Amino acid sequence: MTTTVDVTGLDTLRGDLWAAVTTRDEIRAADIVLSALDAGTDAETLLLDVIAPVQARVGRAWQAARLSVAQEHAATAIVERVIAALAHHPAHRPEPYEGRVTVACVDQEWHALPARLLTEVLTLRGWKVDFLGAQVPTPHLVSHLHNTRADAVALSSSIATRLPVAHSAITACQAVGVPVLAGGAAFGADGRYARLLGADAWAPDARAAARRLARGIPAPDLAVGRRESDGLDHLADQEYTLVVRARARLVRVVLAHLDRNYPAMANYSVPQRERTAEDVAHIVEFLGVALYTDSDALFTDFISWTADVLRARGVPARSLRPALDALGAELKDFPRATRMLELACRYLAEAETTDDPRSGAPA
Repeated sequence: MTTTVDVTGLDTLRGDLWAAVTTRDEIRAADIVLSALDAGTDAETLLLDVIAPVQARVGRAWQAARLSVAQEHAATAIVERVIAALAHHPAHRPEPYEGRVTVACVDQEWHALPARLLTEVLTLRGWKVDFLGAQVPTPHLVSHLHNTRADAVALSSSIATRLPVAHSAITACQAVGVPVLAGGAAFGADGRYARLLGADAWAPDARAAARRLARGIPAPDLAVGRRESDGLDHLADQEYTLVVRARARLVRVVLAHLDRNYPAMANYSVPQRERTAEDVAHIVEFLGVALYTDSDALFTDFISWTADVLRARGVPARSLRPALDALGAELKDFPRATRMLELACRYLAEAETTDDPRSGAPA
């Protein structure tokens, strides 16, 4: 029999679990969750109202520079093992399943925790779930669907740059008659990119996904068929294709611009230069996916997020401006890219008032 845990009780569990994972005390972390389960807190509540918020807090702490990359990875690894321990607890045994669902992350997506949480929730609710994990190549996913006769596939992606790959996976699954439920931050807080890419359904979280699957998602009409380009008429201008193909050259051009215009870069250490190159590569990558989706907001949101990460590390938001200016000069004949870069620069100009005027460095 499960018991109701009040808000204070959940807050205490979250606080205790946070302390355990951030001090790398895996035994303590597992004891907190399993003891709560034995005391009557239901497994789904622990997964979604305790473990998931703690993991989200870990991500925010890294973004705010309160946890290092190594600390974030260690905490995440402990969270994953705690979920595994919970999954094998006797309280996690479901009734006979209602249907079969495949849960997978799209190719190149290595953030598997949201998909794992969905897997455990669906299992608790009586589904037979095939969890394929992170970075599942689309041909292997389709082959799996052929062999298992899944009622639906739940595709997860957290990083927006994976949307073109997600689009290919959605189309391929539908081509073999399996409906696709999309979820994860990459698809937008309101599911706009799931709809754009033709997913059969979208859910903002694991509970909503479970409810949507319980209602049933109609199988795609194979007689109608659809192409991957359906609904993406803006791709006809080739801006996305040309920017993606020129990514390496664009990164070199921007770095050369920074070398010429910011003499201080000559004194950068090798790690500093590598981080700068990574930042520039991410800017070009997100510009590409913004062109793919024709979404100004996607690119501006990324620049806003990057500015917040840099500020937390003592680097002003305006440090991104030289890279955007260099890209703008190189892509001056690309109307959509130019529009997106100008909007991002406008955001940075407005954000400059919050920067420390004594600080300054290129991205």
